[in-house]
Amino acid sequence: MSVARSRFAAVVLVATALLATPAAAAAAYPDPGRVTGDVGVHDPSVVKRPDGSYLVAHTGDGIALKTSTDRVAFSGAGSAFPGGAPWTTPYTGGGRSLWAPDISYHNGRYYLYYSASTFGSNHSAIFLATSPSGNSGTWTDRGLVVESRGSDTFNAIDPNLVVDDAGRWWLDFGSFWSGIKLIQLNPATGLRQGSAMTAVAGRGGGAIEVPYIVQRGRYYYQYVSFDFCCRGAASTYRVLVGRSTSVTGPYADRNGVAMTSGGGTEILAGHGSVHGPGHEAVLADNDGDLLVYHYYTDNGAARLGINRLTYDAAGWPQVA
Repeated sequence: MSVARSRFAAVVLVATALLATPAAAAAAYPDPGRVTGDVGVHDPSVVKRPDGSYLVAHTGDGIALKTSTDRVAFSGAGSAFPGGAPWTTPYTGGGRSLWAPDISYHNGRYYLYYSASTFGSNHSAIFLATSPSGNSGTWTDRGLVVESRGSDTFNAIDPNLVVDDAGRWWLDFGSFWSGIKLIQLNPATGLRQGSAMTAVAGRGGGAIEVPYIVQRGRYYYQYVSFDFCCRGAASTYRVLVGRSTSVTGPYADRNGVAMTSGGGTEILAGHGSVHGPGHEAVLADNDGDLLVYHYYTDNGAARLGINRLTYDAAGWPQVA
């Protein structure tokens, strides 16, 4: 074999190894932890209630609800709006399905931010509802928080409420278009305060969704989902993270790449019979942080995924 061909063969071997690396890395991701019962969910968010039980809100007609006493066995608990949410129909085309709720508990009541839209459109809106108990039928509409129109460069879906270390309230949201945005909220009402909007992540119009910001120590960690959901077993969703010392950014990944320039450190991707894991949320529980998400099975069904989060010596999260 000539020297030139030897060099070519070496290059091919190296390239093959590099191409194989993502698959090898993906194979190392753990499977979701054990859950049972009614675990068919899409776009889950979960809150721990004062009595120690868990309440899950997820995409569905009127926002679907599920409960669990032990974080393993889940059962259906109706919907937030069993009578419908007619105030959202200008954005849903008359449909009843509401998307991507963010549920949390503050000052003795539950807060539910949720999206109204149609697939592929940025004529979208995020609304707020509150409840004293979180139970089906007890939710009160508190109004529109932010909307986007076809002429806008952003998309008002996938909300996440963030309360910073100074007690200020923020809403992290967005999907595709010009990326992920952050606006300030009035803690007294939960609605928008002022007109400022900060860009905190983006892929130049590419597939980025589902921001979720959580503070741990000196850092705010912003989780996002890259690539595509909603394609069953062909979904390519994956979870990435960056961090900042300020809630408003700038956020960067482990390599220092800004999240506004497509940066993000991958912590979970499809592997084996776990397809397109994403639409993540973080739950702080008594035994540590948990990553909550949905994934697709081989037959295309969406399922609830829960894994522990650990942190390495440099403070970067990883799925366990």
